[in-house]
Amino acid sequence: MSPVPAHRALLAAAVEAIGGSPRPGQLEMADAVDRAMDEGIHLLVQAGTGTGKSLGYLAPALARAVDHDTRVIVATATLALQAQLAHKDIPAALKAAAATLKRTPRTAVLKGRSNHACLYRVRDGVRPDQDALLTGGQLTADQSAAGDPDSRLGAEVVMLREWAEDQADRGLLGDRDDAPDHSPRAWSQVSVPARECLGTRCPFAEECLFEVARQKAREADLVVTNHALLAIDALNDGNVLPEHEVVIIDEAHEVVDRFTGAASALLTPTLVTAVAKRAASWLDDNLAADLLDQADTLHEALEATEPGRVTDPGASLIVAAQSLRDLSRSAVSALGRRDEGEEAGADAERTQAQGAMREVFEVAERIAALATADVVWISESEYTGRAAQVAPLKVAGLLRANVLSSATTILTSATLKIGGEFTSAARDVGLQPGERVDDTPEVLDTEMAWRGVDVGSPFDYRSQGILYVGRDLPRPRRDGIAEEVLDDLAELVWAAGGRTLGLFASQRNAVRAAEHLRHALPKVPVLCQGEGHLAGLTRQFIDDPATCLFGTLSLWQGVDVPGDTCRLVVIDKIPFPRPDDPLTQARSQAVQEAGGNGFMTVSAGHAALLLAQGSGRLIRRADDKGVVAVLDPRLVTARYGSFLRASMPGFWTTTDREVAIGALKRLS
Repeated sequence: MSPVPAHRALLAAAVEAIGGSPRPGQLEMADAVDRAMDEGIHLLVQAGTGTGKSLGYLAPALARAVDHDTRVIVATATLALQAQLAHKDIPAALKAAAATLKRTPRTAVLKGRSNHACLYRVRDGVRPDQDALLTGGQLTADQSAAGDPDSRLGAEVVMLREWAEDQADRGLLGDRDDAPDHSPRAWSQVSVPARECLGTRCPFAEECLFEVARQKAREADLVVTNHALLAIDALNDGNVLPEHEVVIIDEAHEVVDRFTGAASALLTPTLVTAVAKRAASWLDDNLAADLLDQADTLHEALEATEPGRVTDPGASLIVAAQSLRDLSRSAVSALGRRDEGEEAGADAERTQAQGAMREVFEVAERIAALATADVVWISESEYTGRAAQVAPLKVAGLLRANVLSSATTILTSATLKIGGEFTSAARDVGLQPGERVDDTPEVLDTEMAWRGVDVGSPFDYRSQGILYVGRDLPRPRRDGIAEEVLDDLAELVWAAGGRTLGLFASQRNAVRAAEHLRHALPKVPVLCQGEGHLAGLTRQFIDDPATCLFGTLSLWQGVDVPGDTCRLVVIDKIPFPRPDDPLTQARSQAVQEAGGNGFMTVSAGHAALLLAQGSGRLIRRADDKGVVAVLDPRLVTARYGSFLRASMPGFWTTTDREVAIGALKRLS
């Protein structure tokens, strides 16, 4: 009898450690991940809810790291999954590894620099009479009782400084998630953006808490990080994460958006003014004045142009960005001049001001260049006013060149097959259909060979759930949700006895639906996103099964509520991106110019992914049952409807409202 492979033995022991039972899909996934690492082939693996995909990739990853003395990076999209891995799945896997591998693997969690307290900010901010101050706890009790925001802020900052010093004394990491309760403003007083880090010039460089975290990562066999830091590493030629041979990207359906976000930038007159004033002490008066004048010029250019994409090299925004580029370049140079023999740490504020100015220069340079690889546009919001934004047209090249080409990459999610195929997800991350190998005996001689595997789900979606589509309802319209749709919604919620998660395409529709339900069904509690902290609203939704929770995008992917609390998931309309979104428009146009179908590739692909995620909120465990109601007839009447439905779980489908109502009444 041949010995059990190391990854299988580890997986079996880990599942037993958490009191679980073997799952065929999880074992199939572990085998596929082990094979991909062994052959050096990239892998896309769709693992439905309930598969246990975390252990499905952790077991082969840890076995590989120990047996081959290599390092594996695991990147997640959300802090929730990162915490689950760190506090639940990895401890179970390590316990199993101790009994099955030749040694226990070393693991670490690595986050961005601004997630760690900065000792320079902590210590530089302490006044000479700091010892005479009350402790943070006393300040909280005495000063915050008065309701003074400044007093509360001061109390929080003092507590964070005390905490950070304790972290440093104990050799810990100063991780924000471990800090006492605090506001974002308070954290900004004890942390520093990566751009403004003093680096080796910092007087506390040898104690740096982020560098301690990086060192622990360099010593680890498996490092858990996030998509954003993986993107920053890719943008900085691999200088952020420790060397590695394997990358596992969990929640991979979000990686393109996270890489896009990391490679995007925003420029506002307010930002330019603040940076110019910060740097003024080290600039000659004329340059400082010119920078402030240029902030006004940028403001005028933004106000003179309607929000939307900018493509004209002679546009006032581009001209303003060119002047700002030249001025900020001169300022960066002036701020970088040092007196010979200057000690490390001297003029730290100047170094940090230079970092902030360099960022202004780099963003202005990108906007001024109006490169074909970038999309430039003017946005408008009630919080920031008008702003200039720049984002990459696509990130497939970045992923291909700086992630896939340097490490065997495993991408996994419950929703990777868009329209029933891996092609779209593979293309978006830089893999081509012609590079795919499935069960061919020979591996293609290319570092971009990839395989797609769907290990299914332990759930029987067809018997556990119904997809009801409102075929006879009016098509969605721009002026808001139709009365007929609201009436349909009320009947469905009544039949379900509450127990409804409402996923809406806009906040306006969510609010309108909540108002209608409160009037039509006054005995059914309805919570609406925006009426309180989302975490608190979600807890109320879980605690009272008769409650409804309505909201927008964050609910489509971020709520995991099994059981009686959620018997009905309502989707008011197909979640296409806004047709006037500049990035969507640019990407659709690029696909069209390449001979493809821009609408299907970009807009329908986006909608299919969200529909898969949103409808997946219904069935979270083996005994869940219920109805997903899509109140948009286009899901069955439009030509693209079958493509969208192929991306959703395999529910039994009906367009008969009475069938859906009857099923909900029986369940409730």
